[in-house]
Amino acid sequence: MKTLKIWFVSLVLAMVATQAGAQCTFRNTAFKSGEFLSYNLYYNWKFVWVKAGSASFSTVKSVYKGTPAWRGSLITRGNHRVDDFFVLRDTLLCYNSLEMAPLYYRKGAREGSRYTVDEVFYSYPEGKCHVVQHRKKNDGKSQWEKHTYNDCVYDMMSIFLRARSFNPESWKKGHNVDFPMVDGDSRDPARLHYEGKVNVKADDGHTYRCLKLAYLESEDGKPYKKIVDFFVSDDANHIPVRLDLHLRFGSAKAFLVGYKGVKGEIQSRVK
Repeated sequence: MKTLKIWFVSLVLAMVATQAGAQCTFRNTAFKSGEFLSYNLYYNWKFVWVKAGSASFSTVKSVYKGTPAWRGSLITRGNHRVDDFFVLRDTLLCYNSLEMAPLYYRKGAREGSRYTVDEVFYSYPEGKCHVVQHRKKNDGKSQWEKHTYNDCVYDMMSIFLRARSFNPESWKKGHNVDFPMVDGDSRDPARLHYEGKVNVKADDGHTYRCLKLAYLESEDGKPYKKIVDFFVSDDANHIPVRLDLHLRFGSAKAFLVGYKGVKGEIQSRVK
């Protein structure tokens, strides 16, 4: 009888652990392995938009600590033409489970004269979301934090992958999706704000019907601040066609140059 009880308790704990992972999962309808997106970057300098560099986003099936996973990578590279005014060298990496639960996040950012590294390590023991956060500061010093949450938390890359599979058909202008956001040293409320549909001309010469989404953050209890405006294709792929970045040192834009390996037909192209 005692053995049966132990077996039953173990089974319940196993189910709880499975549910912990499941509570942070989501279905992927937007991308497949091998997708590659490329962009031109522009920076606003003295009210003039100048070509500032390039960016690329790739997604492949990979493995993270023995677990099959999606690996997402975003690389931004400014050119020397604008380095005297603003240095932009960012590399972002994430691993999500094939069911879209965040597993790992890293951001290495050189913005202006500052260089920092943020990391987040995720696990889901006993029905909770456990994160280990690491920030390497500009002076080379590191700080580590550990937190356990009853709800799911996300980083900027994992929520981007997840949001591409949102179904916006029932959304009306002003619709909000709220979620907690973590980075190397903090947890803050974040929000996706739907602002309707617009046509956007990309740098590939085509115009796309797009959903406009604003990404906002609230730090230290302050009012929400807009960080990025996303213009994503109004089809099942939800490819970012244009991004307006509201930076600490000014503003920048990214326009789609090309894509390959997309999952579905591009039905949002209007001309």
